[in-house]
Amino acid sequence: MTIQQLFLGIDCGTQGTKAVILDASSGEVLGQGGGPHTLISAANGRREQDTAQWLQALALATRQALLDANVDGQAILGIGVSGQQHGLVLLDDQGQVLRPAKLWCDTETSAENQRLLAHLGGETGSLERLGVVIAPGYTVSKLLWTKEQHPAIFSRIARILLPHDYLNFWLTGRSCSECGDASGTGYFNVRTRQWDLQLLRDIDPTGRLQSALPELIDAHQPVGTILPAIAEHLGINPGALVSSGGGDNMMGAIGTGNIQPGAITMSLGSSGTVYAYSDLPKVSPEASVATFCSSSGGWLPLICTMNLTNATGAIRELFDLDLDQFNQLVEQAPIGAEGVSMLPFFNGERVPALPHASGSLHGLTTSNLTQANLCRAVVEGTTFGLRYGLDLLRQNGLQSRSICLIGGGSKSAVWRQIVADIMNTPVICTEQSEAAALGAAIQAAWCTSWSNGHEHTLADLCQRCVKLDLSSETLPIAAHVAAFQQVYERYQQHVATL
Repeated sequence: MTIQQLFLGIDCGTQGTKAVILDASSGEVLGQGGGPHTLISAANGRREQDTAQWLQALALATRQALLDANVDGQAILGIGVSGQQHGLVLLDDQGQVLRPAKLWCDTETSAENQRLLAHLGGETGSLERLGVVIAPGYTVSKLLWTKEQHPAIFSRIARILLPHDYLNFWLTGRSCSECGDASGTGYFNVRTRQWDLQLLRDIDPTGRLQSALPELIDAHQPVGTILPAIAEHLGINPGALVSSGGGDNMMGAIGTGNIQPGAITMSLGSSGTVYAYSDLPKVSPEASVATFCSSSGGWLPLICTMNLTNATGAIRELFDLDLDQFNQLVEQAPIGAEGVSMLPFFNGERVPALPHASGSLHGLTTSNLTQANLCRAVVEGTTFGLRYGLDLLRQNGLQSRSICLIGGGSKSAVWRQIVADIMNTPVICTEQSEAAALGAAIQAAWCTSWSNGHEHTLADLCQRCVKLDLSSETLPIAAHVAAFQQVYERYQQHVATL
């Protein structure tokens, strides 16, 4: 009998925190848990969260997962943390949080982002200097916004952390970051894997921001050992190593085995993302493609849409539908929803780049205005945004033999078929839909293996722990592909008018 090697993977997302317990010896996920978060929202695009909720949700999710796995927390060897990207957490010199965290989906700082983009020399200048085009939602504009809107808070900044960095700091007392998540800050050069210190000095000549930066570590390096008081609070082994962790997309890549070229991961979460592994920083000339670093040593060209299950969720709430009822209605309506088109840009949109857009409905008549068509139109509209992004990645030379689908939306068979048909590519899910939490646990195992003298490579661990759900495999249907192509062209025409 093989001895269990237990690792805890945490994913702090927009809607909640998930935890999984992974046995890296057998590759099995033994238990999982979760805890909810709420958003602080305002009509001006503000999207923030109270970081205390993250800590409560992490503790709740961890205890649930341990209970579900029926294992002793003292057997946990390591912890990996995945976090929503781009968020800004500011701490004072006592390590206390100065204000609610501004999130990836916050567009309140769009004006600051525009000014910073102009300062960098526009999209071309930003690409040349950083390897990415800074977008509304990236961390850098949040810093400028804080300086201008909250000068008293700005003057007390001692640490600038991303959400996953903050959770690592809470777990270990150490302030550091890794290149994958750092890529989405807007003050990090993805080609050289270094902070752009000059850009921070341009925002604040005093050097305060520069001195508040976390130390950069490699993806296979541990942040440190869990603090004794936190270990006790969570009911976990006080000797557990905390790995570098990373952004949710980087951890989702590991959790789907997307660590070599050829695979594409598509996440149907609050936001939609499409990404693929690359050995080289092949920076796309297209502003919407973010060539982030991966958390496995390479790069992760990525597109992100701002509206996915938050948009389908809004329609479900409007009609008071549960998931099954919603999916049945989507299935009842024909491809193209009898002419009803939705541009589901409720949060503004990043791909296509329309930060100030709002949601809109087109093509309504007295005969096609039905619940089923509206449900269908929101799923099609969000999926077309991902198709738009996938086409950009394909233009940059990425192969897409198959798509690995993750996130809440991937559990819907009707949505899987729509994705396969719109992308004209076979789709398959992993057994573990919480791919980011699984990826964080796998990375923790890899990190622990490094500190034990390399017993397992990341590829070994992914091969053992990432399992495809063969029953979910969905192939495109030729007649659907042709029909969707026409509907997609209609969507593109509506987008063009914006």
